[in-house]
Amino acid sequence: MSRPQPRSTHTVTVAYAGGEARRGPVTMGQANMIRCMLRDEPEHINIHDVWPVPEGTGTEAVIEALRALAVRHEALRTTFPHGPGSAPGEQVVAPAGAFTVTVLDHDAFPGRPAAYAESLARGARIERFRLDRDFPLRISLVTLAGAPAFVTMAASHAVTDVGALAVLKAEWLSLLAGESLPPLASLTPLDLATEEATPAGLRKSGASLRYWEGIIRTGPQAMFAEPGAGGTEVATPRLTLRSRRAARALALAAERTGSPSATVLLTAWCALVAHRTGQPACVAAVPTSNRYHPRLARSVNTLSQDALLSLDVRVPSFDTLLKKAWGAALNAYRHSQFDAVALWEMIGRATFERGSQFARDVVLNDVSSLPDTVATVTSGNPEDATGPDLELSWGPDQVLPTRVLTFVYATDPLVHLSLWADPALFKRDEAEGFLTGLVRLLEAVGAADVPLASLSGLTGVHPVERGPRWCRVDGSWTSPPLVAEALSGALGGLPVHVTADAPHESGSTPPEEAAGDTAAHLTAYIAAGSTPLTPAGAHTALMDALPGRPGVLAPRRYVIVQDPPAEADRSSAWLRQQILSEGTGRDRRM
Repeated sequence: MSRPQPRSTHTVTVAYAGGEARRGPVTMGQANMIRCMLRDEPEHINIHDVWPVPEGTGTEAVIEALRALAVRHEALRTTFPHGPGSAPGEQVVAPAGAFTVTVLDHDAFPGRPAAYAESLARGARIERFRLDRDFPLRISLVTLAGAPAFVTMAASHAVTDVGALAVLKAEWLSLLAGESLPPLASLTPLDLATEEATPAGLRKSGASLRYWEGIIRTGPQAMFAEPGAGGTEVATPRLTLRSRRAARALALAAERTGSPSATVLLTAWCALVAHRTGQPACVAAVPTSNRYHPRLARSVNTLSQDALLSLDVRVPSFDTLLKKAWGAALNAYRHSQFDAVALWEMIGRATFERGSQFARDVVLNDVSSLPDTVATVTSGNPEDATGPDLELSWGPDQVLPTRVLTFVYATDPLVHLSLWADPALFKRDEAEGFLTGLVRLLEAVGAADVPLASLSGLTGVHPVERGPRWCRVDGSWTSPPLVAEALSGALGGLPVHVTADAPHESGSTPPEEAAGDTAAHLTAYIAAGSTPLTPAGAHTALMDALPGRPGVLAPRRYVIVQDPPAEADRSSAWLRQQILSEGTGRDRRM
């Protein structure tokens, strides 16, 4: 069906005044999102929303409520002045200004008006926001024969996140209902920036960087380091689960274990992700943590810095893992406020030294405990007690820099969540099997403790088969042949051979490596011929080629020889070649 065309379109300019003029530094969360906005395509980093207009509401009331929000919230009156080629470090709050509302009037809507409104909002994300001058909401009012039906918008991630849009929607609805809004109790962006710059705030940021660095240096470089994984941004279809059956199981599991439902669901999800990936730990970003602080819970601001969860799953049973998950989640949340520039500088330094490429390829965003409008903000699908026992439905593709992204919208009366799983790693039946396997795991946990060794039979989800050419090195899965191929390509086709050196001559494996580390480190042999090459040059070239190659880990040692041996596929033959130079390659950046 072709998209309906509005019978008329016009633009309303909405002036506002009454706020306070302020300026100051950006917050850590704003700096993080601005960095992404300047780097990424706008449709990937901008967010969007659809607000159904209550029946009987007039156009003027809709616009007046939007005007009131602009006056009330400093974030909506904020711009970020900066020069060409530079990232802004300051925010300016205007006391007055104007924004526009595009009114799209229709004679008729399609069979699914909400889906049509969603497509309009998503389409508005394509245009980049000008940080130095644009109002942060790009708003359209969709009307039917002059009667308002939907407000659709794209939103700048520099001042809003999903939680902020939920707060705005709730307040907008209250204004339309004639209610008075309570005084603001949450920190404004400028107030938060001031707090972050205090000695206590700086100590907290420093502690967060040290926490992250520990995981970056020791955890899996990528959860989905396996055959078929490639690329850094993938068009991924949405799979949505809505299930009363899962909600009943989750409630029983929470009651049996005495744990919050959110922690039970997080533990089950982590256990299944680690099981599917064959990893000893689940390393995942959980972005909504900072709204759990009371003074930020209803803040109109961008607070979606990652909390980085690392949950070791090498325990015998679910209940044991659940006890660990509570502490691991709190530790992650406690270390989720940081200077984003300093964080990425640390990640660059740590991964160069380790020889890895950190992949944020597993994300769980649980917004079920945020304001009750979040589920409809994100999914456009309100919950009700008469929902399906178990329903799976496919939605549109979205280009994502992740392998598996899960949004949890609600856990009662339905478990309602959406999964975006890399189609190169999950065929449609496998993605569906992962979600039904999650429901089966929750049902089993609701009845009794579950041995983690039984997950394959219980859930139908099986660990990936990597084959004999893969091994675990320095906490990460890697393939020496893939490393050799990547290094050779990075060096213009020079012959390369990579070996996995055993950790102990006796062949014994210490307990800390019992999760599958079959090699202590990699050694690369490179036949440079007449090409001038150093270990540092080889390492830098490989590190530049790592993005999009989660199965490639840099060798710990580079050995440069003149010519390849006749038996170039035999490690013993390379060992007999005369060595021109050797080293770790980590001594300097080129």
